[in-house]
Amino acid sequence: MTDGVDFTADAAGPPPGGYAAARTRLLRQETPSGPGRRAALARLTDDWLAALFTASAADAVTRNGTPADPPPAEPRAPRPAPRRGAALVAVGGYGRGELSPRSDLDLLLLHDETADPKAVAALADGIWYPVWDLGLALDHSVRTTAQARTTAREDLKVQLGLLDARHIAGDPSLTTALRTAVLADWRNQAPKRLPELRALGDERTRRHGELQFLLEPDLKEAHGGLRDLTALRAVAASWLADAPREGLAEARTRLLDVRDTLHLATGRATDRLALQEQDQVAADLGLADADALLRRVYEAARTVAYADDVTWREVGRVLRARSARGGLRGLLTGGRPGRGRTPGASGDTAERTPLAEGVVEQDGEAVLARAARPQQDPVLPLRAAAAAAQAGLPLSPHAVRRLATAARPLPVPWPAEAREQFVTLLGAGPPTVGVWEALEAEGLITRLLPDWERVRCRPQRNAVHRWTVDRHCVETAVRAGALSRRVGRPDLLLVAALLHDIGKGWPGDHSTTGEVIARDVAARIGFGPADTGTVAALVRHHLLLVETATRRDLDDPATVQKVADAVGSPETLGLLHALTEADALATGPAAWSAWRASLVTDLVRRVTDVLAGEPPPQPDGSGPSAGAAPGQRRLAAEALRTGGPALSLSPGTPEGAPVGGEPEPVGVELHIAVPERAGLLPAAAGVLALHRLAVRSADLRLLEPAAGRAGEEGEEEEADGPVLLLSWRVAAEYGSLPDAARLRADLLRALDGSLDIAARLAEREAAYPRRHGVRPPPPRVTVAPAASRHATVLEVRAQDAPGLLHRIGRALEESGVRLRSAHISTLGANAVDAFYLTGTDGAPLAGSRAAEVARAVQSALG
Repeated sequence: MTDGVDFTADAAGPPPGGYAAARTRLLRQETPSGPGRRAALARLTDDWLAALFTASAADAVTRNGTPADPPPAEPRAPRPAPRRGAALVAVGGYGRGELSPRSDLDLLLLHDETADPKAVAALADGIWYPVWDLGLALDHSVRTTAQARTTAREDLKVQLGLLDARHIAGDPSLTTALRTAVLADWRNQAPKRLPELRALGDERTRRHGELQFLLEPDLKEAHGGLRDLTALRAVAASWLADAPREGLAEARTRLLDVRDTLHLATGRATDRLALQEQDQVAADLGLADADALLRRVYEAARTVAYADDVTWREVGRVLRARSARGGLRGLLTGGRPGRGRTPGASGDTAERTPLAEGVVEQDGEAVLARAARPQQDPVLPLRAAAAAAQAGLPLSPHAVRRLATAARPLPVPWPAEAREQFVTLLGAGPPTVGVWEALEAEGLITRLLPDWERVRCRPQRNAVHRWTVDRHCVETAVRAGALSRRVGRPDLLLVAALLHDIGKGWPGDHSTTGEVIARDVAARIGFGPADTGTVAALVRHHLLLVETATRRDLDDPATVQKVADAVGSPETLGLLHALTEADALATGPAAWSAWRASLVTDLVRRVTDVLAGEPPPQPDGSGPSAGAAPGQRRLAAEALRTGGPALSLSPGTPEGAPVGGEPEPVGVELHIAVPERAGLLPAAAGVLALHRLAVRSADLRLLEPAAGRAGEEGEEEEADGPVLLLSWRVAAEYGSLPDAARLRADLLRALDGSLDIAARLAEREAAYPRRHGVRPPPPRVTVAPAASRHATVLEVRAQDAPGLLHRIGRALEESGVRLRSAHISTLGANAVDAFYLTGTDGAPLAGSRAAEVARAVQSALG
């Protein structure tokens, strides 16, 4: 005892075998990840720290000097411990009992203002050093209550940590006083601090993204993660507003379980769920695979993100109302703000503006009218959602909850009004997303569309895609809404856009599977047989136009005829064209560009002509040159005149307008014309790789003699032979672009053999250290059956890498085949290429010969 304070009161003694051994047993042997183990780890750590506190406090009372002092030469009077006591307090995550295996120990040593500084320092050293000796991360501070409050006022993160203060050892009255004071300060300062807290959250989202869509998410910092859960607790503690509680506890548990398992799998204090760790974490949690793990994380993140959005919307509403009432006085006279009032409740005097039958606007939200009767009106959920989206308003969470619990299910097939409201919701533009998320949060979407459950929160392991499958489908519908004026049946376009990837929830080709599901869903929502067939056809062929345009020779009559046969009518073609653009725009910047848009438009024009009764043009020797632009024909003429390569390097197509306002990946257009000769493709591709030019897209075609006639002033010159024309869109990996003269000089050296490209590329690759990461899937080389009557089409899909196209070109060259045309496309990290090949006689390759060439290319790619 010192000054009436018993420092040994909380001592529980060290655990048997020591804290380190007990901690190891707990983490490795006793219980799986979960709240129980986190609580047990917190209790174990509490007992150990309490024992350290007791021993250190006793030492501070009985010893004359700090633990680091040498023995005194002669006895001196003992230095007093803090006069009115001290307390060890857990704050932050440890204060909440969320102690993951590699979490920091967030500790505050709280002491009385009159305590002797040296005695406090001795007490602190007796606690901090044993923690450090075990290699545990420690976030520590030593403060009085007044100092803690001052620091909290200056640092919002400190204040948030103190809101979760929990007593461990020492004088409990100090901890109680601190908690009381910090909570009072927080509530008094909430109108000022909450906007700061919101700004911190917005900055985290900008830096770390949205947890529910990331392939390698940060479980703590990304939007929808553990930081947002902490922020929601702080908002609730302010009494200004409260978060929707449904599902939050389970979401917190899921995210913490994943983090615990990640800590044990990696042995590090990391919150980033890297790709290479996901299989192990999934297995340790008893999940089927990494996709099941990500889906669990996404579901939790979506719950948190929705609660976060709703809560901050309510905070904004309350703060605006407070400001309008003139400050704190209005809040105090009205009781605790944010509590006890439900928007739309009887007695609410806020102005209401009608939006639709049973739906009104109030306080910036769409809410149910007082006379609304969800139990008698099964269309009301869709009518409310459509009205909210059309008005650009959020759908009140209270209204959604009431609709979810009270509304009768729709009959099947849906009545006409339900179908119309559904289409209206899909076509409302960007506000559709927020309204859809509100319906999702209460389970209304899967109630309306049971098949939606299979794609909900489903990850897409493709760098081109920015969204999960379900969000991508909604985004596609939003994009389709902007294109609806181009088609005669916008309702069919919008529904097909929503359903186009519905097959990704099932095994097999998602287009084929999706056709069956889309047919069922379209019938369910009330479309007739003809319209149902159209929706199913759009889903079945939603990739047809872009894949054909970018991977096939549009001058080949078989290409155009095949698309015409699949589409069947100009009306369906128009719908498919709009769906193709919407799908690509909703995928990500790498999926759509002015170049792809022009190719698809060209294909649609040709197919339209065929559907109108015009036969596709037949190749006659000049066919492949038909699409060559005047500038390209001039290059071809120059190449024939000089007998060497002719180049032009120019800025790419202006960004924006052709692709719905999306910026196109940076790059320039490079055109190369060379009289036909062996080795051109590998030489050109190798030169670009040496100059660190990344190929975004490329097109190679053979211009027959009739194509080589062009003079400066319309004068024509007869060409001597065929010309190979390569059109590239390239971008510098870093640094500036090389000039055309240097490219031409290196290309000449590559063609005459004085520049050994393969050796140079190998040297450069060897000079760079190997990067560790997830091993990409192996390349796939296939022969496309019946893709052309005039050539054999070889398809290559591989991980994009410097020199990839050079290796493919060399393999084709060494195989002794003739390259009629090539269509190169880079989508994110994936190369998707098609090569039209013939034998030296100009005829398609025989089956065995084609298979032999495919194996050669496969071997070259390793």
